[in-house]
Amino acid sequence: MNTPPMRITLVSETFPPEINGVANTLGRLSDGLRSRGHQVELVRPRQPSDSDTAHTDDLLLCRGWPVPGYPGLQWGELSMHTLWRRWRRQRPDVLYIATEGPLGLSALRAARRLGIPVVSGFHTNFAQYCGQYGLGLLTRMLTHYLRWFHRRTAITLVPSASQHMELERRGFERLGLMARGVDACLFNPARRSVALREQWGLGADDIALLYVGRIAAEKNLALLRPCLLQLQKTYPQRRMRLIVVGDGPLRTNLEQQWPDTLFCGAQRGEVLAEHYASGDMFLFPSLTETFGNVVLEALASGLAVVAYDEAAAAQHIRHGHSGALAMPGDQAAFIDAACWLLEQDETLRRVRLNARQHASRQGWPAIIEQFEGYLQQACREGMAVASPSARVTPDIS
Repeated sequence: MNTPPMRITLVSETFPPEINGVANTLGRLSDGLRSRGHQVELVRPRQPSDSDTAHTDDLLLCRGWPVPGYPGLQWGELSMHTLWRRWRRQRPDVLYIATEGPLGLSALRAARRLGIPVVSGFHTNFAQYCGQYGLGLLTRMLTHYLRWFHRRTAITLVPSASQHMELERRGFERLGLMARGVDACLFNPARRSVALREQWGLGADDIALLYVGRIAAEKNLALLRPCLLQLQKTYPQRRMRLIVVGDGPLRTNLEQQWPDTLFCGAQRGEVLAEHYASGDMFLFPSLTETFGNVVLEALASGLAVVAYDEAAAAQHIRHGHSGALAMPGDQAAFIDAACWLLEQDETLRRVRLNARQHASRQGWPAIIEQFEGYLQQACREGMAVASPSARVTPDIS
């Protein structure tokens, strides 16, 4: 059924060409909505590649402040009054706020004053990150703020069933499930490169153990090294190497600690897809994911994924069929799962084939259509739109 086009505003403190799961998702959602005939306005911090133009009908740039410990990521800063004046002149039908920082808060306050329905997304588990950075005392306060923020939107979209259950347990309300898709044409086993594997020092029968993502404390990367060592001990006849693709605050330290590991830096597009496809096994030890887009990208690339049984891995991997799972936090089980994949060549081949078959059915078009439906529902119901007199500052006492 054809639906009338909407004027949709997406608010995010990260967007392509920045490299992270939130930026990737927002880029896909923006392109998908435009392809379905909707007018999309984007509000985000200025990036180095931007021109001097900050105000157009479909783009509003604001000042950004660096996020400590995360080069290339920013908090956005834009006053509520700036947004209020802009949206009063040209009113969106609905907002989607992807990040809960200063920019997202300003957008929420302006929308509530104007009576514009708001849909929010829970893309990053900041409360869990606090524990990884020794800031456990902030976890309760941050959870309180996030709960306050999302309760003032029509619906909060979460990417995985496990995240849905966790937020419900923490008192979040009006949650909707919206998974993520993958470009199975881009991420494809056909992109496997013999030349790239030779650069890695690996032949056709050797094993490339791949990790792709942020090189940061919350990714639990310390587990990669003992996993590699146990695999080498268990299968001394197999030549294998750990390949790390990505960047982040721990990269320099890990390069010094793991001299035999190859660090390839951040990669994009077809080059990234070639790196995926040239691997054999994907190790993903993170315990702080709301989803984990890289898991789907690895599956689509035909890799045997070893991960903890949560987020995207729990949703898309059937243990022993299309990958190998361990109970969250059980490091020994994680390592055992990786070892099991190499017990027989047929096991690894079968799992990789099943992984590709499953991921090839997880396209973005169905996700975009579902997202469109959530936005339309918010417009119809007008939920979470408070009167202008409503309190719009959080009580975190």
